[in-house]
Amino acid sequence: MPTLDQQIDELYRGRLDQFVEARTALAKTLAGDAAKRVKGLAKPTVVPWAANQVYWRARPVYDRLVKSGAALRHAQVAALGGKKADIRAATEAHRAAIADAVKHAEQFAAAENAHPPADALMRTFEAISLTAGPLERPGRLTKPLQPAGFEALAGVKVAPQIVKKVEAKRQQEADRRLTEAEVKQAEAERRKHEAEVRKAEAALEHAKRKMAEAEAALKAKREG
Repeated sequence: MPTLDQQIDELYRGRLDQFVEARTALAKTLAGDAAKRVKGLAKPTVVPWAANQVYWRARPVYDRLVKSGAALRHAQVAALGGKKADIRAATEAHRAAIADAVKHAEQFAAAENAHPPADALMRTFEAISLTAGPLERPGRLTKPLQPAGFEALAGVKVAPQIVKKVEAKRQQEADRRLTEAEVKQAEAERRKHEAEVRKAEAALEHAKRKMAEAEAALKAKREG
């Protein structure tokens, strides 16, 4: 007799369009808190459902994804600590594992006439693989995930030389932005000056025409 958790796993492993029906059927076989628990299970959207299928039906692909994410995180932590780490190789391996997971997820979804966005699958697999610890219930995702970003490395001790490099880079960026601002300001002032020169030249040409007209009128009057 399968346990309740095993029966719940089967819900998330099953067809997406049959999730609600299967959940209802399972709840009817239960009573009390167990029935309430099953009734409260959320139906996955298409992206997490497709990601779940990789866990249930292509476990080596899923395991490779998680392993590559852990290796990349380890390399990042090592580099921040001032240790030698091949981040490029770890990143390339991680990208390849994500691409493979996305491909399998799309295949499983296509078989059910579903088409989850590839970018959303990619972000979800990235989030799964780069989390600091394993998912509490892998294979039971109900919503797309977003990668944690640098906050996932919170608490990691950063080597002093790394801090100095980061600070130097920030200063260079600040200097570059300041230089760009100064260039933009100088360019704006140049355009303003050119506009004032053109305005003055136009006024001068207008004055010359008026003077020429006045001289012509005066000459005509004298000759008349």
